[in-house]
Amino acid sequence: MDILIPAGAILALLVFSAFFSGSETSLTAASLPRMHTLEQQGDRRAALVNKLWRQKERLIGAILLGNNLVNIMASALATGVLINYFGDAGMAYATIAMTLLILVFAEVLPKTYAIRHADRVALRVAPVMSPLVTFLFPVTHAIHIVVRTTLKVFGVEMSDHLDIAHTEEELRGAIDLHAGESEEVRHERAMLRSILDLADVAVSDILTHRKKVISIDAGLPPAQLVDEVLRSPHTRLPLWRDSPDNIVGVLHAKALLRAVQAQPKLEELDVLAIASPPWFIPESTDLLSQLQAFRSRHEHFAIVVDEYGEVLGIVTLEDILEEIVGEIADEHDVEIEGVQVQKDGSLLVDGGVTIRDLNRQFEWRLPDEEAATVAGLILHEARRIPNVGQAFVFHNFRFEIADRQRNQITSIRMQPLSDRMQPLSEEKTTEPPTPKG
Repeated sequence: MDILIPAGAILALLVFSAFFSGSETSLTAASLPRMHTLEQQGDRRAALVNKLWRQKERLIGAILLGNNLVNIMASALATGVLINYFGDAGMAYATIAMTLLILVFAEVLPKTYAIRHADRVALRVAPVMSPLVTFLFPVTHAIHIVVRTTLKVFGVEMSDHLDIAHTEEELRGAIDLHAGESEEVRHERAMLRSILDLADVAVSDILTHRKKVISIDAGLPPAQLVDEVLRSPHTRLPLWRDSPDNIVGVLHAKALLRAVQAQPKLEELDVLAIASPPWFIPESTDLLSQLQAFRSRHEHFAIVVDEYGEVLGIVTLEDILEEIVGEIADEHDVEIEGVQVQKDGSLLVDGGVTIRDLNRQFEWRLPDEEAATVAGLILHEARRIPNVGQAFVFHNFRFEIADRQRNQITSIRMQPLSDRMQPLSEEKTTEPPTPKG
């Protein structure tokens, strides 16, 4: 009978130890987004979980204090009982027995269960842990003061908040862990990554180059100008005077139609009067700032200029939105314009295709810091203007020049070397010597 009371006490202490161990694992492993959603739906237990997470130092301190307290009490009690029965050898027996009991039943077992059912366990233990953390706060606060003071002596400063860069890394890691190889999941990952990249991408990386911009001479007769607008696939068109570089306005097709309806005599139509003034932005503007500027100005169209004021091209609100959601294409087509998948698995890519589009579509990791397009990347890496048929290998890809117009690389055949594909040719995939001339 004498041994039943201490045995029951040890068992109870082991249960408390298991509770603290499981609580620590579940509360730290619970899904914060799910807890936030449950709290918004009125779940009080989820609100307690979020509250405990926000005061994580106090939570961990209380759990460690309680866990160590019951473990030490159980070990001391077992040691006293076994010494009473076996003498000095009882200390060794107590050490072995309590190590096994605590390890299996108070650590591994509850933590294994808690990590597999983190959200469910966290919701159950939160109502108990919340008042316990409050009750033990004076002790844990004193411990934290001692810890912070000790760390400060060694030059370690404790910060209560994660910096923005660390938070963004966590978000990117969570996006990468969004598992699945289906087209829908890959598209979701691409969109989430694109949102985080908005502040790191300049408008110069996504603009429509001036060579591809459809613009209209403001000096044309009104009838001819209306015909030009009707033939264009776009609703907003830059107007220029004397030179295509001299943008004097942006004409909206709907505004033109309203003016034509209101002015029966087409020859008296003043196009510049109905056009909106051009909005010039520097090429270094990042997409996040430009998106906010579009929203605040209620604009959809901007002219991009370089540091010398020369027109580089245009950027629209749709360009930024497509940077997030991607191009809309037929389900059987590659989503990037200018990319064709060949029968051997390689890609025939226009030189103007952006590296960001390729990385997003195929989940590659080609660098885009030094060059925005595939042609630019080849020029940067090769340090020369290559001839048609030359092949280069870098960044674990093989690039073969398929076509070139004057000094512009217009078509490249690409193949990831990591993929198990048929070789493009029997030639060596090494950089050839510099061509003469």
